[in-house]
Parts: sequence; C-alpha cells; structure tokens
Amino acid sequence: MKNTLLILLIFISFHNADAQKVNVKKEFDFVQRQTDFMQQQIKVAEIKPGQVSPRTFENGKLKMVSSRDWTSGFFPGNLWYLYEYTQDEKWLREAQKFTQNLEKEQFNRGTHDLGFMIYGSYGHGYRLTKDNHYKKIIIQAAKSLSTRFNPKSGVIKSWDHTNQFAVIIDNMMNLELLFEVTRLTGDSSFYKIAVSHADQTMKNHFREDNSTYHVLDYDTESENVKRKITAQGYSDDSAWARGQAWGLYGFIICYRETKDQKYLDQANKIAAFILNHPNLPKDLVPYWDYNDPTIPRTSKDASAAAITASALYELDGYAKNKGYKKKADKILNSLSKNYRSPEKENGGFILLHSTGHRPAKSEIDVPLIYADYYYLEALLRSKKK
Repeated sequence: MKNTLLILLIFISFHNADAQKVNVKKEFDFVQRQTDFMQQQIKVAEIKPGQVSPRTFENGKLKMVSSRDWTSGFFPGNLWYLYEYTQDEKWLREAQKFTQNLEKEQFNRGTHDLGFMIYGSYGHGYRLTKDNHYKKIIIQAAKSLSTRFNPKSGVIKSWDHTNQFAVIIDNMMNLELLFEVTRLTGDSSFYKIAVSHADQTMKNHFREDNSTYHVLDYDTESENVKRKITAQGYSDDSAWARGQAWGLYGFIICYRETKDQKYLDQANKIAAFILNHPNLPKDLVPYWDYNDPTIPRTSKDASAAAITASALYELDGYAKNKGYKKKADKILNSLSKNYRSPEKENGGFILLHSTGHRPAKSEIDVPLIYADYYYLEALLRSKKK
C-alpha cells in the first residue's frame, strides 16, 4: 500500500511539473502565423513617414513608431528570434529588412535606449550571422551611448526632456551593449562605464526591501542623489512592476559579464522581492504596480511577467536550487494559456494585457511589442533548460 501511494505521489509530481511546461514548438508555430498576420496589417496600416516598427494595438489600430522610439528594435528582434528557432530563410530576410531601418540610430546621442534599439536588433543579427556591417553598427552605438556617461556621478544619463540628470532603472538593460562591445573591440572603457553605472544603481536605486525606484536625479558634480521618484508607477514609494523586472534582468547581465558576486546577490534579492510579494497573483503575472491600493481591480502587466520569466531562466543557471526555473515555467504557462491573443486579432501581437504608462493614461491593458520580445526570448531559454 505504501509503495502504491509513493508511486502515485511521484506520478502526480511529474504530471504537475509537465503541466507547467509550455509546448515551445506549438507556441512558435502560433507566433509565425501571428507575425505573418502582423506583417499584413503593417502593409495596410496608416503609417506616417519615418515609422518603421509596430509598438502596440490601441483603439482598434496598429500603432507604428519611428526608429528613434525606444521600442523600435523589438520587432526586428522578434524576427531574429523566429529565424533562430526555425532557421527559415524567410525570417532571416524579414529580420534583415526591418533591422536596416534602424541603422541611423547608431549615431543617436540623445537616448540611453540604444541597447534596446540597436543591440535588440543588430545585436541578434550579428550573433546569428556574424555580418561585419552589423558589428560596426553595434560598436558605433556603444560609442554614442558612452557620450551620456558622467564620470563624476558615475552613471549614464537617461532622459534629456528634464532639467535634471535623470537615471532610470530601465537603463540597466542597455549595459549589455557596452559589455558586448568590450569583447568586440578589446576597449575596456565600455566595460568600466557599465560597471560604474551598475555600482551606482545598486548603491542608490534600491530601498531596504530590495524594490527599486524608477527615477533618480543626480548631482552632476558629485555622486549625490538629489531626488528619488517613480514616474511610471503608482507613487514615488511604490514598486512599479516593470521597473522591478528591469532591475532583475539588468543585474543578471552584470553578473554574467563580470562574475562579480555582488551582482548575483543583488539579482537574488530582487527576485525574492518579486516572487514573495503578497500582491503577486497566483499566476505570477503582476499587476502594473505592486502597491496599487486598488488591486485586484486594476491592470496587469504581461510585459513585466515576460521580462521576469526570461531573467529567471538565466538566473537559474547561476543560482542553483532556488527554484527559479520552476517559477519561470509557471509564468510562461500562465502567459501562453491566459494572456495570448486569439489568432489573427490584435494587429498580430502575441500577448495581451500589458501596461505601458498608467499614470499618463497611456497603453493600459494593451499588447506591447516588448512583451512579445521577452516572451519569445523566454521560450527560447526554456527550450535550452
């Protein structure tokens, strides 16, 4: 009897584990059909001159953006991920076509988002094709990004539309470009800038509970911080969900590239904050802000979940026996079952129910291209686990 019970428990355990796993092939089959549909929608959309990439689907319309938009690199990135998974030359051609639309942004010194824009497009292109033209563009983009570094405060400026020296947690994601160009060129200056920015962010951006502010305003003549706010969250003291995901992912990058234990420790702390938060729903897809007092009567953010899932798959390889893969599997399972768009709807986007900028009443409960990007990345990472 005991043996029978033991066998039953083992069977249930394995069944539950399998139930959490997403069928990657099935998902990519759907993504290919949905991306075909999106490309059809792009052809018939009302596109203004200079608009090159889809960003969202709002009020029944596909919204396109110019190459200067911080999200412009994600759709080319999706196409590169499709090519990586399928090895279909069709997706290679499409990836090349949409990537080339961003080429001039390598010289853009007016944004910190060159990691998203250039590394998310040309970076994958170079990784998968070793095209030297792509390599040159990546290197120039890192040079442009480096001009925003202030050696006295030790950080890279994020926004130019304020009178302050604003640094946002999202900026951690752009350090990957600098680390990569260090390898490509042997020039350690890029590495030093990335490490300095990460160190100052770790020192100043995080609260005692390991949640992060969104925006810090630095004194450009010192390392002092003049103000800490959360522009896209519920309040200055709240934990904006996507910001926590950016921080987690960013410090995992830093550990991967430096092998400095302090970055792994920071990533583990952020992961613990996210995964143990009392307001995290059972499906592990967070509300847009962990401290919104109207929870559960508020919007969720599938983009934050997708970023977190992708990050946890990588973190699982560095921090053993913490169950990160199981959590990532559960997030992917939730997204694929309950947040995926019906086929040939929503402009061809993959995931629904993301939140862009709720305080500005912008992109609330809509598809967002970066949610799709990190969902595909997480699917690819899950396959390797």
